[in-house]
Amino acid sequence: MYEWIKALHILAVISWMAGMLYLPRLMVYHCVAEPGSKQSETFKVMEWRLLKIIINPAMIVTWLAGGWLVWDGGWYLSGWFHAKFALVIVMSAIHGMLVRRVKEFRQDRNTRSAKYYRILNEAPAVLMIGIVILVVVKPF
Repeated sequence: MYEWIKALHILAVISWMAGMLYLPRLMVYHCVAEPGSKQSETFKVMEWRLLKIIINPAMIVTWLAGGWLVWDGGWYLSGWFHAKFALVIVMSAIHGMLVRRVKEFRQDRNTRSAKYYRILNEAPAVLMIGIVILVVVKPF
């Protein structure tokens, strides 16, 4: 059963990361769209659907399957897991920030620049690199 849950976890992580990398990029382009324009309204739909249909469910499955793997594998005692867990907490916090930003865009209340979203777009990629290295290499 462990290998099946691991496969589910990996699929969920891939889906979550795809959304976490794409959503801030959409927001970069949304920033330059005139509020209330057809383009802005299209971005609102795209961002909302990406969040509700892909990113949120993928994060939930990632956490549930990951929790099962940690418990069943006894990984909660490992140092590398503690570091990975900290990075996943930060990733989840960024997820929460993106949820808030989607709500701001939906209400035409975005006050952040495209540069802000470009920088925010890099955070999930950097975290993902750290997480993968910790899981594969298990350096401590």
